[in-house]
Amino acid sequence: MSTETFTEASSGSSAGTGRARGGPGRLFRLPRAAVPGGLGAAVAAVAAALLLVWGAVAPARAAGSPGERIAEALRTSPVYVDPAYEQAFPTGEQHKLERRIEASGLPVRVIVVPFVTGDAWDADPRKMIDVVRDRLGESPRKEAVYMTLSGTDGFLEGREYPRDGTHQANWGVAAVGHQEDMDGKSLYAKFSRALEIVEAGNGDEVYEKATADLSEGPAADGAGGGTSWLLPTLLAAGALAVLAAAVLAVRAVRRGGAARGAFTSPRSVFASARKAGVGDLRRRAQRELLAYNGELLARDLGEEGADGALLQLALDAYDAAGAVLDAARDIPDLAGVLALVHEGRGALRRSAPERGRGRKSRKPGGGAALPLCFFHPLHGPATGRIRWRPLGRREALHVAACGTCAAAVAAHRTPEVLTQTHEGRTVPYFEVPAEESLWAGTGYGSLGETTLTARVQRGDFSRTRG
Repeated sequence: MSTETFTEASSGSSAGTGRARGGPGRLFRLPRAAVPGGLGAAVAAVAAALLLVWGAVAPARAAGSPGERIAEALRTSPVYVDPAYEQAFPTGEQHKLERRIEASGLPVRVIVVPFVTGDAWDADPRKMIDVVRDRLGESPRKEAVYMTLSGTDGFLEGREYPRDGTHQANWGVAAVGHQEDMDGKSLYAKFSRALEIVEAGNGDEVYEKATADLSEGPAADGAGGGTSWLLPTLLAAGALAVLAAAVLAVRAVRRGGAARGAFTSPRSVFASARKAGVGDLRRRAQRELLAYNGELLARDLGEEGADGALLQLALDAYDAAGAVLDAARDIPDLAGVLALVHEGRGALRRSAPERGRGRKSRKPGGGAALPLCFFHPLHGPATGRIRWRPLGRREALHVAACGTCAAAVAAHRTPEVLTQTHEGRTVPYFEVPAEESLWAGTGYGSLGETTLTARVQRGDFSRTRG
């Protein structure tokens, strides 16, 4: 039994996850103990598990525990809906879904419960399923498909057992949240669609189709709006890094597990994001975070020679982006989510072992990839750093800029900037006092030596919003 199984007893976060909030970070969490150099965290996790084994197993299995209640209900019906969702998922529709599941002949179980930080499974759908399976006494090889709500609003999560099963449920269920015709539909409609996909057994194909807009080539977004990250990456790291990433992705697909995700083209992402409103940009940020999750899972975190500090930064950036997305209320915040994902991807890319030259010491703050464009982060990744003096000021700043903004500054023209409302006026985001905006204080990664991820982790985002 894993340490996650005992989370219900302690009503706290499992050792080593580092997750402080709910949100998209709950989708497919990677344990810190998997990172090279994280032996201390691993030992702490084992010690915590042993303490819980001796002191908390009996209380966790109490008949009144949430996991036991769900398991008991599933022994008589394949659908369990928490009372909190009775209005959103009426009893009549629950019974209709029960009949559809029974008619399919598949071992499908649907669990609809709220996820709140600090609850019995620390707001993690995966932990909840693990707890319920433990209470049901199911072995790892027992065939079963679980469907539940995702940590991301509007999305579902699927888990198939055994992991090499043939129903392609993991990605088939996840695809529902990406299908445009499912936007705003009822829980019954979404779970019914998920059941249809699982019945067809073509979840991987459906997911790829539903997320096709995330992997459009550069030609799909026209010529404007910044430079693709592919060119500077290829120039800096060479084709070998790209080939290695492709091999890892293919290997993850062949494993047939959850370690696969939609890989995006940042150029098309940022081009679309600039035209989006808050709602559209929020969905775009959710999809980017989900895709980045797939990239993390496709990576072999135990690879010999990998830089453990950079891998940890990549994982922490994922958590930080999820925390910001949870609380994001406007476009500058959502741009911050994209900036954190970009920072994490850069760390993940740079953490790869240096073949043929031995491993070098690389600190998270040193030799980092360029951040997003200082002037307008939705322009995409910067192509270089420039000297810029704000109008009316004597001092100059050295900021990261995309090619378009760099050219505008060189020609003494005002570049396009991201704006936000402050005290009733629309101003450039960087004119908001730094104590009131993490993004103004950091320029989305252009200013200061501390990573955006570290700043979010230490509470700067929450503090400036206060």
